[in-house]
Amino acid sequence: MSKPRAVREVVLLGSTGSIGTQAIDVVQRNPDKFRVVGLLGGGSRVDLLAQQALDLGVEVVGVAAASAAQDLQLAFYAEAAQRGYRKGEFAVPKILAGPEAAIEIAAWQSDVVLNGITGSVGLAPTLSALAAGRTVALANKESLVAGGPLVLDALGGDPDRLIPVDSEHSALAQCLRGGRRDEVRKLVLTASGGPFRGRTRAELTEVTREQALAHPTWDMGPFVTINSATLMNKGLELIEAHLFFGVPYDDIAVVVHPQSLVHSMVEFHDGSTIAQVSPPDMRLPIALALGWPDRVPEAQAPMDWTRAQNLTFEPLDTTAFPSVALARESGKRGGTAPAVFNAANEEVVGAFLAGKLPFVRIVDIVAEVLAAHEVIAKPTLDEVFATEVEARAAATRLIEGVVVSR
Repeated sequence: MSKPRAVREVVLLGSTGSIGTQAIDVVQRNPDKFRVVGLLGGGSRVDLLAQQALDLGVEVVGVAAASAAQDLQLAFYAEAAQRGYRKGEFAVPKILAGPEAAIEIAAWQSDVVLNGITGSVGLAPTLSALAAGRTVALANKESLVAGGPLVLDALGGDPDRLIPVDSEHSALAQCLRGGRRDEVRKLVLTASGGPFRGRTRAELTEVTREQALAHPTWDMGPFVTINSATLMNKGLELIEAHLFFGVPYDDIAVVVHPQSLVHSMVEFHDGSTIAQVSPPDMRLPIALALGWPDRVPEAQAPMDWTRAQNLTFEPLDTTAFPSVALARESGKRGGTAPAVFNAANEEVVGAFLAGKLPFVRIVDIVAEVLAAHEVIAKPTLDEVFATEVEARAAATRLIEGVVVSR
């Protein structure tokens, strides 16, 4: 008789964001499998963070902004009072705040750390978790893009401690179970095409913020949604796929699949292609990452095969959307080039959302910053951070020279 698996203790970084809230849903529906022991949330959503901390009975809770510490503490006790709790009727977690909070919580005693932080600020917590011997469920793609060699080194030769959460990489991990690695010919990343699929570059010149935020299939935060509109997210995912699975860049393809039902595919040497198919719902890859290598029953509703539906695939328009080719170039250059690619993109997306930059200039400026960068082949963590600062400054100078028509 097999011994039942113990409940896995989980730390959630970015608990108040889209990935974090869906992860909490997965945990709460599976209390026999998972227990959250630590949370890190955004400083602007301390009320929600306090609610999560009480709901889950965590040991530690934190915010990245030092100024939000008192607000979080007040929100926690206010929430407890609103629920009618008396002193001694609820566990008071350790409260951390400031830039080091994420690093300390990432290393907290647990079985798995889900990193759902947005942006390259997620790199240091990823390294902290790996250094502490934790398994990392990685939704923070920038950790690999900006600090790929550092993350791989931190794994200490144990790739099973880094589990993908992005639906595309989760799909690839599942498909790769269908054959040996030496049988793989190609990885195929699918892209929805975003809200502007089929438009020419000329037709993208007048794109508004509201149009770019209207994604046809996925409900994501504004930064990720803009990355989807430019297909920059697919470029970042291409770099991730190379680092996750060790497949050469030339053997990773991108195809447009508007229905977002086939999340990615693996092509094998014998001509067979295995695809992972499911409705667009992040709870499935989140649940799989938390429970890896085991599946979590009823993680999401399956496909309804009794209903007629079409699955279509289109080639990527690299003229209108040059971001994937640019990502492939930066990945091949290696070293600090992907960190520059990512940091410059974060800066220009912020500028576009603030109305300071036309949509078509997002990728153009990233390309200009990347072209001017002198790559450091084997950077330290400090050199990665310094490179990002330089890339952001270079992007800002280019943004300031752009005139936006109103």
